[in-house]
Amino acid sequence: MMKTNSLPFTISKTENFFDRLGDYIGDVFYDILPEQGYELRDEQIYMAFQLEQAFKNKHTIFAEAGVGTGKTFVYLLYAICYARYRRKPAIISCADETLIEQLVKKDGDIEKLEQALGLSIDVRLAKARENYVCVRKLDALVEQTDDEDIHEVHDAIPDFVFDTSAMMKSFERYGDRKEYPWVSNESWEKIAWDPLEQCSTCEWRHRSGQTLNREYYRHATDLIICSHDFYMEHIWTKESRKREGQMPLLPEASCVVFDEGHLLEFAAQKGLTYRYNFETLSNVLTAYMGQDVREETLYLVEDILTLNDEWFQLLGKNTTDVKGSNRKEINFSSTMLEMAQSLYEKVQQLLEQLVFDAELFTMEDYHIKIIEEYLEFFSYGLSILLKDDEGIYWLEESDTSTNLVIMPRLVEEVLKKEVFSQDIPFVFSSATLAQAGDFSYLANSLGIQSFDSFSVDSPFDYEEQMKIAGHIASDKQIKWERIGKQLRENEGRSLVLFSTMEDMEEFREWVNLQSFSFQVLYEGDREISETVRTFQLTASSVLCAYHLWEGLDIPGEALTQVIISSLPFPPKDPVFQAKRKHAKNPDYEVDIPYMLLRLRQGIGRLIRSSNDHGAIQLWIEEQQKQLYEDQIEAVLPVNIDWN
Repeated sequence: MMKTNSLPFTISKTENFFDRLGDYIGDVFYDILPEQGYELRDEQIYMAFQLEQAFKNKHTIFAEAGVGTGKTFVYLLYAICYARYRRKPAIISCADETLIEQLVKKDGDIEKLEQALGLSIDVRLAKARENYVCVRKLDALVEQTDDEDIHEVHDAIPDFVFDTSAMMKSFERYGDRKEYPWVSNESWEKIAWDPLEQCSTCEWRHRSGQTLNREYYRHATDLIICSHDFYMEHIWTKESRKREGQMPLLPEASCVVFDEGHLLEFAAQKGLTYRYNFETLSNVLTAYMGQDVREETLYLVEDILTLNDEWFQLLGKNTTDVKGSNRKEINFSSTMLEMAQSLYEKVQQLLEQLVFDAELFTMEDYHIKIIEEYLEFFSYGLSILLKDDEGIYWLEESDTSTNLVIMPRLVEEVLKKEVFSQDIPFVFSSATLAQAGDFSYLANSLGIQSFDSFSVDSPFDYEEQMKIAGHIASDKQIKWERIGKQLRENEGRSLVLFSTMEDMEEFREWVNLQSFSFQVLYEGDREISETVRTFQLTASSVLCAYHLWEGLDIPGEALTQVIISSLPFPPKDPVFQAKRKHAKNPDYEVDIPYMLLRLRQGIGRLIRSSNDHGAIQLWIEEQQKQLYEDQIEAVLPVNIDWN
């Protein structure tokens, strides 16, 4: 067994690291892995030597490799060796938690690599904050709810969390969503961290689950695995965290790998998003008024609170619901924009007043930093809103809160400056990175000016392993009945992919009136990795999902049919409406490319090994068949039989 943090090959003072690395990689793929029963794949070896140049020259590389090429082993091996050489961890950024699970689960890729090569890999997970329980929310809610799942979570919280006399050395990591697999997504949202929580002033913050887990993963020596969302949150918050005397979310890295890298732009937009809750500004400014501030400042704060109240009321009255989305489109009027301008100017005045109040030494520095940080955050978001064509806006409403969300329309300039200006290797890995062999579309959207690229096809014999059938959906009830027949004929063992959660819930209502001999599982009912594991281990079951178009890896007889219930076009929400608005031909520049890429990803869930087999059932509308048949058939791995 190799020691963690030592190179898995010897190197003398006179030898070049990359020369020895190349020799080792060759030994691994030509000799060691085949001796361990792994298939020798030309595509995998080709990818390995392409990546060597990217690491050697510290380049950005787009590595498009089909399903079954073994691309994960390749990038993991390079990332681990390079991390040990540079003595800084490599960051593996994945599209979502499902893909992370494929890497770190028992018998996952990392464990397989350890066993095959005799390595001990130090891998730690850096999860987004919403994956951790918020003890403050939980402790308050447990006295008000009859939800047994939430009470069970509260009972599972370690004693030291509530014992303020406990010594830090007794603290242990806890609070990860995965530790409470029985909790539904709906219940989890009630007790998890959310953007409206003021963690910096929370009395639980030093003993919170996310704080303790963050302290743990920061000391990783080989790999830190996170989601794209978390990586972009790190990029966006690192400077403000430094100003507040906090550590960035992630440590300095030797290299970054973006698995399913074609989804990074969406994560970047999300990471750079400003989310404003009506009550948060009120809470911050009310706390400010409680300090020893001048009368002039108090009047200004009262003006801002009144204007904020009126503005949010007006926003709520001027929205349009978006089907399939919780985002409400805002219909901005000149009056609403004038109010936003006035609010922006008054907040700017208050920031100046805050500096003056601070100089009077009437407020603690800590409180000044908190208030100043939030006001600057609020002010900058408003500045994006007030500039023509720079932002995307929507309203999210629930029973308890109203949130205004402001997202920058373009992120390439920020990414170019904050991410890809670093002098380290960046690897984009996916089966779907290029459009008709061209990587420039993705590169331009991410602000990447110089890059290497290559494509290798899947080694699988799709003609022998896969069949694709096309079906016309004339009526939804008839479609559900025919899908039900397809499930029965296959004795379950199927993944049903939906374009939206609403479609999945409609199907659930239909299923509840039927009688099936197999279990039907639904995304969101339990923690996702637990749901996937149940599906994989149950002899005959069906998994219904709307997020699992990529990342799901279920080889074998557990999954022999993928049913695509409709073409996965993007929603008509404000984000995609902004993309359509700025496209010369929205259908061909936005909607169709998104649909085809997601369709390819969904089809890719079926054949995961050379022994797999099965069928794709593709459901579309008659008009869609007439419009898109040629484009769809061009991206399919085998010919489609239309029924």
